Amino acid sequence: MDWISSIFTEQTFTQAILVLCIICAVGLALSRIRIWGISLGVTFVFFTGILAGHFGIRINQDMLLFAQNFGLVLYIYSLGVQVGPGFFTSFKQGGVKLNLLATVLLVLGSAMAVALVPLTGIDLTEMMGLLCGAVTNTPMLGAGQQTLLQMEPGNMDGSNEMALACAVGYPFGVIGVILAVIVLKSIFGGRRNGSQQKDDSLENTFVAEYHVSNPAVFGRSIKEIMPLSGRRFVISRVWKDGKVSIPTSDTVIDRDDHLLIISGKHDVDAIRTLFGDQENTDWNKKDIDWNSIDSELVSRHVLVTRPALNGVKLGSLKLRNSYGINITRVNRAGIDLLASPSLRLQLGDKLTIVGETKAIDNVATILGNQEKQLRNPNLFAIFIGLAIGLVIGSIPFTIPGISMPVKLGLAGGPIITGILMGAFGPRFHLSIYTTRSANLMLRQLGLIIYLAGLGLGAGKDFFETVFRTEGLVWIAVSFALAVVPVLVVGFISMKWAKTDYAGSVGMLCGSMANPIALDYANSTVEGDEPSVAYATVYPFSIFLRVISIQIILLVFG
Repeated sequence: MDWISSIFTEQTFTQAILVLCIICAVGLALSRIRIWGISLGVTFVFFTGILAGHFGIRINQDMLLFAQNFGLVLYIYSLGVQVGPGFFTSFKQGGVKLNLLATVLLVLGSAMAVALVPLTGIDLTEMMGLLCGAVTNTPMLGAGQQTLLQMEPGNMDGSNEMALACAVGYPFGVIGVILAVIVLKSIFGGRRNGSQQKDDSLENTFVAEYHVSNPAVFGRSIKEIMPLSGRRFVISRVWKDGKVSIPTSDTVIDRDDHLLIISGKHDVDAIRTLFGDQENTDWNKKDIDWNSIDSELVSRHVLVTRPALNGVKLGSLKLRNSYGINITRVNRAGIDLLASPSLRLQLGDKLTIVGETKAIDNVATILGNQEKQLRNPNLFAIFIGLAIGLVIGSIPFTIPGISMPVKLGLAGGPIITGILMGAFGPRFHLSIYTTRSANLMLRQLGLIIYLAGLGLGAGKDFFETVFRTEGLVWIAVSFALAVVPVLVVGFISMKWAKTDYAGSVGMLCGSMANPIALDYANSTVEGDEPSVAYATVYPFSIFLRVISIQIILLVFG
């Protein structure tokens, strides 16, 4: 039976893989545990690794570093691809204000951390670890570790100290943001800024029926009417004398016509002013049988699977006038988008098309509509993206005032590449499509492997540090870094920036990369505004966090 013992004790490739797999499995099993309704999720893998390291489990150091770094690169690149499509659109209209507030939060927290270094006597490396824990941001930690090793090659002890400090601060980061949200709720929870508008790219589509009664549109074609509104909407159906038809851009709108229009919710008043009264029928119910509205027209979902259409503008296909159909909406990654002519199609988009059966069949042939083609992961884009990200991360460039060349590293390079590929890949006909489940699995796999290796490397001295006076100081500092910036920026957001409570707490949770606090914030309001604000600032905040810790270490290290 000595072979069983040797599997776990002899530092071979088998032993390293086996230990990491067990740590991941145990951590994922523990992730189901909820305390007061709160769970740390996959972060339990991190703490399982710390326990394993504390009890003396060791693996080959080269294998540990490879697993940790490869997991980080895989996770951060997949994260970049995920947030890329919404990265630049998040700066439109209200998104600019929210991202500015998120930037203020980041600057305030970072300045506070740097200022506490001489006041507490905590080393800058350890303080950055506490900051990463307070903002619950593992990509930031990975970037900090890479920068430290770039500055001081071979300083694994410093890298492990940073991870250890992050482990101490992480739980208090989660709890601190939730407590800050509770305080803000008690002060500002009932206030709402009625004039605030949201960007239509961040809001689900809304369907309504209108009775044409505005003389200004009588006898005009749809292409003549659209510029009058200054809004984006799609006319799905037109009722003329009781007969339903699919409109084209040349369709003339007459008095007493009824129009079925898809738009953003905040555009409803403007559309009502343009056309006339809104009917009371609720067209947004999930159980509506669209095919029963008339006998000749049907509504079907069609998938974009032809690679040649990736990145092509919807309007350039001229499907509406050529085939007499209407594309009412485009579903991308679970989000309904308005089917505007300027919208660029991506592989995997699901188009809702209304028209005659034969016409829809012809359009489906043009778009592809072959679901089987989407089941195979596009591995080429993944590996070429990783390779480009690593090359970009290795490029040295000089910043005035910093003595040594700066590199984006294993965290900065891949996240920038992922964001750019996610945002602009389709425009260059580069297919980056993966199914939602495949993208999630890739991202989670990288994160879990990274956390397992991170915990195992930092576990040796964890409890000895926590149960000393130094550990109590760490706990107090991490709690302060989580609470104080959130309260200050939350007050600024709601008092002076006139952002309502729901949008503000979503922004705060997004800038702190804290989905656990977001779950709590969602439970305190009706609707999904906190989630929308979270999604608005999260991409930019992740990018700034990864870059900011590198700058701090290079400037003050």
